[in-house]
Amino acid sequence: MDVFTLTRGSAPLVVSMPHSGTALPPGLAERLSEPAGGLPDTDWHIPELYDFLETLGATVIRANYSRYVIDLNRDPTGTSLYPGQATTELVPTTLFDGTPIYREGAAPNEDEIEQRRTGFYDPYHRALTETLMATRMEHGYALLWDAHSIASEVPRLFEGVLPDLNLGTNGGESCDRMIERWAVKAMMDHEDYASIVNGRFKGGFITRAFGRPSQNIHALQMEIAQSAYMTEAPPWAFDGDKADRLRSALTDVMKAALDAARNLYSGEVK
Repeated sequence: MDVFTLTRGSAPLVVSMPHSGTALPPGLAERLSEPAGGLPDTDWHIPELYDFLETLGATVIRANYSRYVIDLNRDPTGTSLYPGQATTELVPTTLFDGTPIYREGAAPNEDEIEQRRTGFYDPYHRALTETLMATRMEHGYALLWDAHSIASEVPRLFEGVLPDLNLGTNGGESCDRMIERWAVKAMMDHEDYASIVNGRFKGGFITRAFGRPSQNIHALQMEIAQSAYMTEAPPWAFDGDKADRLRSALTDVMKAALDAARNLYSGEVK
């Protein structure tokens, strides 16, 4: 199986889905602990939830392998994205709740971690880089949307219940302020969803590394509480009715960000 799937579109929008994959390399499943065997920390059904992206002309890159192989949204140097807060590593060894991912003595060593970085991490990031460069060359700018989801309650990672929609721009550093402002307004207009900007999830490594407004590349991360579109327990069932309502909100927010970027580069700043 290929490391990622890339579907090219015609718009300046690039959507990254780094955590929706579920494939495992040969032999890895047998090394996982029983709690990890069901891949509970997957960003479940993200490609299905975003099935409207073709209508926006988006280019989509999505990982095919599980985040337990390697986390494509972590700093490859191992630097924490959220110093002082619980998080998981480049090659995770614990679930979000702190449970070990591997059976005793089965965790990867440094050589295996490096093999995973070169075999899985580097190809995804190289393809994403090339895609953004080509998009910017074609349109004069690129808008990167990093698509994620997570259980609405993960006490080890955050207190209480997560808002439905969590937009991150690395504190306003990863995209132009007008793009952020228009996207936030569109998000807040959907009052049936609890939403926040730059809260607990303000953008992972992809948002921070690729979002370079001064170079005409703007990045936003959307972290969605899974309770907004699915059942948060095995077998992680997709809820079509909830998803239809959520798609309307996501479409509006993405269109607002695209409209802002288009106006920004056409000189129609508002």
